[in-house]
Amino acid sequence: MILGDYNELDIARITSVGAFLTDEEENEVLLPSKWIPEGANVGDSLKVFLYLDSEERLIATTLTPLIRLHHFAFLKVKDTSSVGAFLDWGLEKDLFVPFIEQKERMQAGKKYLVYLYKDEMTDRLTASSRVMSYVEKEDIELSQNQEVSLLIARESELGFSVIINHKYSGLLYHNEVHRALVIGDTVTGYVKTVREDNKIDVTLQKQGYSHVEPNAHAILSLLRKSDGFLNLHDKSDPDEISIRLKMSKKTFKKAIGLLYREKMIRIESDGIYMI
Repeated sequence: MILGDYNELDIARITSVGAFLTDEEENEVLLPSKWIPEGANVGDSLKVFLYLDSEERLIATTLTPLIRLHHFAFLKVKDTSSVGAFLDWGLEKDLFVPFIEQKERMQAGKKYLVYLYKDEMTDRLTASSRVMSYVEKEDIELSQNQEVSLLIARESELGFSVIINHKYSGLLYHNEVHRALVIGDTVTGYVKTVREDNKIDVTLQKQGYSHVEPNAHAILSLLRKSDGFLNLHDKSDPDEISIRLKMSKKTFKKAIGLLYREKMIRIESDGIYMI
């Protein structure tokens, strides 16, 4: 049974207090009655999340937590005390962040990016806002153009710092962003490059021609809605292209180049015409 994560367990018996679930080694945990799915019976398999209740007992729930073991998430501080902060993570018992694991002193009502780990000394689930201590910096198992999950962590002058696949830290440059992003959002991205110093650059679009076709279709769709004419061309201002088409000028030029070669458009000094 994995504490702080989802487990597939079988219902061994149902009592007045809840259902007792077991794994393949016949370890047992209680799923309180209020969380038993309607119609569940002995022998059924359930996907449950395991954590410690207020009395430090292992407990199962069918609730969905806002974070799981070895993952990152933005969580709100419900309360603070002389020993640390307590976060709302969607379960009845709040998630603890000791002072030593706070990058800055946490304040009630504010959200912070945290990482969930199991404390080796106490075997308790604990959160830390010292997130850079928990990202992998040496063994980078990513390849160029690989599709990844990006958690938008922070905005800087260069762009957005992101958490990649809940494992690595990366950078999404401002000139790679052509739509609104909100801190805390999770979006799909692609690995642009892994540099020699193991720093990772990411983008919201695949590199090369693998992402051109959808953008070419988007341009064709806009042409159809605009009576076959679009007053944009390869000399247009990059910002205007970004605002109107939600793509970079480089991507736009690749897309119209493809359409031109397929004899679907003609490019004139005043814009693009559908053939």
